[in-house]
Amino acid sequence: MLRATPLLALALATTSLAGCTGQIGGDPPDDGTSESSMCVVDTPIRRLTRFEYNNTVRDLLGDLTEPASIFPPEEEVQGFDNQAAALTVSDLLAEQYMKAAEGISERAVADLPALLPDCDVATSGEDTCALHFIETFGRRAFRRPLDGSEVDRFKALFDVAIDDPDMGTFEEGLALVLQAMLQSPHFLYRPEFGGADPVDGDVVKLSDWEVASKLSYMIWNTMPDEQLFAAAEAKELSTKEQVAAQARRMLQDDRARDGIKNFHRQWLRLVYLDTVSKDTTVYPAYDDGLRDLWRQEIEAFIEHVIIDDDAKLGTLLSAPYSFLNAELATFYGADAVGPAPEGEELVKVSMDPTRRAGLITQGALMAVHAEGNQSSPVFRGKFVREQLLCQSLPLPPANLVIEPPPLDPSKTTREQFEEIGNNPDCSGCHSLMNPIGFGFENFDGIGLWRDTQNGKPIDSTGEITATDSLDGTFAGPVDLAGKLAASSEVAECVSSQWFRFSYNRTVTQDDACTLDEVNEVFADSGYDLRELVVALTQAETFLYRHQVVVEGGAP
Repeated sequence: MLRATPLLALALATTSLAGCTGQIGGDPPDDGTSESSMCVVDTPIRRLTRFEYNNTVRDLLGDLTEPASIFPPEEEVQGFDNQAAALTVSDLLAEQYMKAAEGISERAVADLPALLPDCDVATSGEDTCALHFIETFGRRAFRRPLDGSEVDRFKALFDVAIDDPDMGTFEEGLALVLQAMLQSPHFLYRPEFGGADPVDGDVVKLSDWEVASKLSYMIWNTMPDEQLFAAAEAKELSTKEQVAAQARRMLQDDRARDGIKNFHRQWLRLVYLDTVSKDTTVYPAYDDGLRDLWRQEIEAFIEHVIIDDDAKLGTLLSAPYSFLNAELATFYGADAVGPAPEGEELVKVSMDPTRRAGLITQGALMAVHAEGNQSSPVFRGKFVREQLLCQSLPLPPANLVIEPPPLDPSKTTREQFEEIGNNPDCSGCHSLMNPIGFGFENFDGIGLWRDTQNGKPIDSTGEITATDSLDGTFAGPVDLAGKLAASSEVAECVSSQWFRFSYNRTVTQDDACTLDEVNEVFADSGYDLRELVVALTQAETFLYRHQVVVEGGAP
């Protein structure tokens, strides 16, 4: 059987992405034209993540098998797995792309009417339908129209299959074309070249097709829908207003839920829920089924706040409700004050406002940021510092053995960690983490409320230090949640987290102008998270790039 190998797929790509220097665009030519007053920082060329690949294959072909799940995991950079600079392609991944393409194409051609619904081979002929497939499917797979030379190359590949004595069928011809397209860099990557004519110095505007892809992978983590394709074809993604209108439409689409959940899984470190394990001798209420329930609860809460409610950051961090089913209500006990849910369906439930506030007091976060047999002021304080305040903590001394203290039935967890914090070798880091983490000590290692530990009353008072505007004491988790929810410092951290996730790269000093504009819009909206996402689509660095430099130095 003929196979569309990775080398063959690369040869079929009309524009060689490898022909671009550096980050796809590298350094602009030093010809005196590169000076620009615009706030534009280029992102390295992106390839699809496993999550994006699965979503794209689903929306492109209706294939629900999630073939990318066997691909090697992406490397995380600052907590996110979609950072362009780390998304390299190993030999193993290239081979798996080939195998995945073979399986996808085999499944696709098995249902020819679904793959080619608007061309009847019996009446129109194989060549006509093959060309129709190449042009229409190629437009969706590459997220742009194919040019004439690309169509010719894929048609030549189809002809090779038809002429092969071991193949020779129309379906096999389409399968080989499909394999090649799914291994092409124009499918696997999201190239952005921009227009030919600079608008300011060496800055060029992205094409409408490129903007359509950028929007869809930012908000939906998948390919554009037909409305976006139609807008691109009509050149109706050329102004900020047009882009904002599409972004708002997309945020109301169910596909936005995928992107929102993906961001929060990574930002809140919920990806580690799968590996959470608790000592049932310490926590008899725990069983592994709770992990999925915790995930369902926090994701339902996040979706409701951002999609269905007011989308305010303050609501996300301090709302006195959650989403529970009967089993979760039993788990939370008296903290769930009603109405009592029945059955397996998650419903909105009021929580005790003196104990629970927003997502940071939910079981998922408390369990992830804890040890297997005890709570962890260190993990919880570190989470607030890094994920909610965007602070980088110093590394511990290289010769320090890091392990939690053994359980001591005569002491509270706080007492044990205060002793650790008093150690001069440990105090530098622990003085930043522990006083915040102590605020969560009313929650044990699986997130259940406790007033005492080992016969002693819980002390959940704490203090925030080393911030620009948030320094001060607090009394327990609800007070802490309220202070975080009202903090502009936290809001700016959240916007920078969304920046990294949405633009697929880290923040640089040159991004200050973009973040200043985005943060101003975010604040003016009352810290509306939907408006934050829209604001990110309005930045010059989203809509423009520096002119691509190809080998030889010519743009």
